[in-house]
Amino acid sequence: MTARELSILLLAALLAACAKPTGDETAKTAEPAATPAPAAPAEKSPAAAAKPAQPSLRLATVDGKPYDLAAHRGKWVVVNFWATWCAPCLKEMPELSALDAMREHVEVVGLAYEEIEPEQIKAFLVEHPVVYPIAVVDVYDPPQDFETPRGLPMTYLIAPDGTVAKRFLGPVTAKEIESAISAAGGPKAGA
Repeated sequence: MTARELSILLLAALLAACAKPTGDETAKTAEPAATPAPAAPAEKSPAAAAKPAQPSLRLATVDGKPYDLAAHRGKWVVVNFWATWCAPCLKEMPELSALDAMREHVEVVGLAYEEIEPEQIKAFLVEHPVVYPIAVVDVYDPPQDFETPRGLPMTYLIAPDGTVAKRFLGPVTAKEIESAISAAGGPKAGA
């Protein structure tokens, strides 16, 4: 085992140990714990840990279309970090897809946080279809305006003004997202 492989395994073990949610995250006791995410480089300094109030996200989806989070202002956007090997992620995908399809004020974007080729994701999505766009995220260079996932799934609820309204570590349901939207001043759940 090389020194690089050993350090990646050690970092992955540390990430798994840190998967306990803090006060602004949601975790469920009845659901399986969040799956540890692949190891990624650590932040360079405490100043680098500060994230903007209105995160930006620009990337290409697996179908080759550009995705720009700023273009979706005026809607609630669910940014969902997930992976094909993550059982809790797969469990929440149909519900997130239904939420996206049924609520005009809510959109979902899936960020596949794993080392995988777009063609492999396309094949996976044939078996696990969703109505929302999916993009592959480089685990060694994740989107800078979001925290590097400590576990999967990790979901951000972005308010219509572009700010982060809530962050969820672990599986999330449509009901929990709608409740968070209501609590943040959006339409009431089921409206």
